[in-house]
Amino acid sequence: MQIIPTLHFNGQAAEAIALYEQAFRTKAGFILRYTDRNEADWSDPIPPGQENYVYHAEMHIGGHRFMFGDNSVPDDSRTQNSFLTVVFDTAEEVHAAYEVMKDGCTIIYPMHSTTYSACAVSLLDKFGFRWGLMTEQTSDM
Repeated sequence: MQIIPTLHFNGQAAEAIALYEQAFRTKAGFILRYTDRNEADWSDPIPPGQENYVYHAEMHIGGHRFMFGDNSVPDDSRTQNSFLTVVFDTAEEVHAAYEVMKDGCTIIYPMHSTTYSACAVSLLDKFGFRWGLMTEQTSDM
């Protein structure tokens, strides 16, 4: 398993990525916009003005992997701008970790499959810290 720092923004992820690319002399490995997502990822339509928001992006800084994205609900009181993403080898491991953490938690994004993960969930644990649990497998949950 891997633990990956994840930074979320309220519409400024692309600007932040450009700044970090310059400051740390690196390049984002890829940037997916909300319009790049698979329609099945979320049933809700993309809010007007958020079409170019960053859905998911990654870059390496100093040999460490970072993930970036824009909140789909800016200023949502349930979200924090930074959290840790734990990447598991399999969807089964994501489910097992979620089962342990779910008591007393607040779900930010329910368990679902996305364009980049067969199984992902985002939550605030009972202590108020935000976690992303996912696998990079792309087969069904």
